[in-house]
Amino acid sequence: MVLDLSKVTGIGEFSKKTEEERTIYNKGEKAFLVENKNTIEIRTDDKLAKLLAEKYESVMQSRYFGRGGIEIVLAGQLKDSEIDDLIRLSYNLTEE
Repeated sequence: MVLDLSKVTGIGEFSKKTEEERTIYNKGEKAFLVENKNTIEIRTDDKLAKLLAEKYESVMQSRYFGRGGIEIVLAGQLKDSEIDDLIRLSYNLTEE
């Protein structure tokens, strides 16, 4: 899956910084999305993270955000629309 944030509605301005192995998307000074080679990492709340990890084997605790986020293997278990919703949630949870 190629991530195209221009197709995700409901998010405002953001910046991105590309590092060696990943791209970090920021709202202000704080990250709301980390794109790795085969995964993305986003902010979420604990209850939703636990629910998604129990439902999908491709969802785990985020290495970047820790307990404040999830990492999703882009293996097709979650629909693109679900991923868009999670990105939107992460953006909205990120305080500038």
